[in-house]
Amino acid sequence: MEPIVGPTGSVTLTESQPATTETDRLLTPTMVRLLIAAFGAAVSFYLLLSVVPLYVASTGSGNAGAGLATGALMLATVLTELTVPAMLARFGYRTVLGLGLVLLGAPAALLALSSNLVVVLAVCLARGAGLAIIVVAATALVAKLAPVRRRAEALAIYGVAFGAPGAIGLALGVSLTSWIGFEPIFLAATVASLAGLFAIPGLPSRRDHPEPPVPVLRGLTSSGLLRPALVFSAVTIAVGVVVTFLPLAVAEDRRGLASAALLIQALAVLAARWLAGRFGDRYGSELLLFPSVGLAAGGMLALVAVDNPVALIGGMLLFGLGFGAAQNVTLAMMYDRVAEAEYARASAVWNLAYDGGMGIGAVTFGAIVSDTGYPTAFGLTVIVLIIAFVPAWQDHRAQPIGLRPAQRR
Repeated sequence: MEPIVGPTGSVTLTESQPATTETDRLLTPTMVRLLIAAFGAAVSFYLLLSVVPLYVASTGSGNAGAGLATGALMLATVLTELTVPAMLARFGYRTVLGLGLVLLGAPAALLALSSNLVVVLAVCLARGAGLAIIVVAATALVAKLAPVRRRAEALAIYGVAFGAPGAIGLALGVSLTSWIGFEPIFLAATVASLAGLFAIPGLPSRRDHPEPPVPVLRGLTSSGLLRPALVFSAVTIAVGVVVTFLPLAVAEDRRGLASAALLIQALAVLAARWLAGRFGDRYGSELLLFPSVGLAAGGMLALVAVDNPVALIGGMLLFGLGFGAAQNVTLAMMYDRVAEAEYARASAVWNLAYDGGMGIGAVTFGAIVSDTGYPTAFGLTVIVLIIAFVPAWQDHRAQPIGLRPAQRR
């Protein structure tokens, strides 16, 4: 709100610029603890996200094995995400988040002991379950802790805390394999996740609502969650392709270029997610839905010329901007459309779209790339993103736009 001084010296506030009060504070002690725990989990997750497929491919399982590794991770994540709202209702945030950190971190140490594909896939399944618990519970708790009119920005801050390790881990993990080998990276991922346990004691310990949660997939078509989820899943299909196969699509003697491209993409994700959160609180997140998909599609199209350094770097920059904006836009839209009692459900749906899309992208790409080659397979991924404009347009027609979330309430 904007201050206006009246003739008697009194001050009133207009609607254009909300006043900031103590209740609008974002970085409370509880929120900071949550961000610390999420940061540790993210370091563990991103450090191995591209390294494990590279590890599998380099030990004899090829592109198909690399795709299966990411696919197993995402399959376990998707299946577990369906159960997390019920776990939160039964045990509360503190216990559930602690379990997630253990499952994500501890199994990674086993990778230092064996490169057998069965062992690797079992580790990926366990880590996927841990990832599911963390992302659903943490995102729902952010929405609960944040002031309503600053929720998109709070989600952006959480996105930066969870995504910042991606800016480092994706590129650093791939680069370090040439310097120190795989085993120290696996152990570092274990330590990073387990270190997050030190932040858990300050988080809420009790469940929020006495009534049982609504099943995650019930009533999606009538809740306003389905279309944003479909749009976001198309974007994350492309993400699964990029993080799994970009290091493999570039010649081994140019792996440093792939690392640089992953770093640029991750930094672009952070910047776009932050800006999308700031924009969304003021003008409505829905306005950014089309541009985010368009940027992602443009970036993926550039990867058709993956052997060209300019196309590679520029494409990953565009893709990162689109992906980062799509993250915050779709998540904020979902929270705008449900009551607080359904925050965990909305978080689960969004994360299902995220992780399911990544798994589908990795497995499908891995199955076809040997026959098509990387440029053609990247081109087919562009088509998936173009198709995403259909549910985006349907959502545009079905939902009112142009109002800030606080005004819609």
